Formats: sequence, structure tokens, C-alpha cells
Amino acid sequence: MEYISKVQRNDEGEIISFQTSSGRIISYRKALLETKEGLLNGTNIDWNQSGVETLVNEDENDRFFTYYPSIF
Repeated sequence: MEYISKVQRNDEGEIISFQTSSGRIISYRKALLETKEGLLNGTNIDWNQSGVETLVNEDENDRFFTYYPSIF
């Protein structure tokens, strides 16, 4: 099963896409969908204070992929 290996952030630091262990680059939305479908290992869905779905890392020490390398 694939897992997230790298991230791409915009100028505000928000994640906009991910690279998977197989080399695919997928959007944040696609990663949410694949997590729901059980296709991405190591990710979960959480909800922020506004009730918006958020993709989080299963690793409690890096919930928001802070220490992941950049795609570019």
C-alpha cells in the first residue's frame, strides 16, 4: 500500500499536494479521498474547529507532515 513520502506547500505554508511512495503526485483533495477509501497508509481524516476535513499523519509526533521533505 502506498504512503505519503513528500509534500508541496504554497507560499502560506498550506499543503497543496503530496508525493506518494510510488512517485505519484496527488492533490490534497485526492489524498483525502484515497485515505477515505483506505488506499493511503499512515494517514487519517480529522476535522478542524470549523468542521472541515483535514488530512493528518498517523505519527503523533508529526500530525501535519511538518518534517516531510518538499517535492521540489
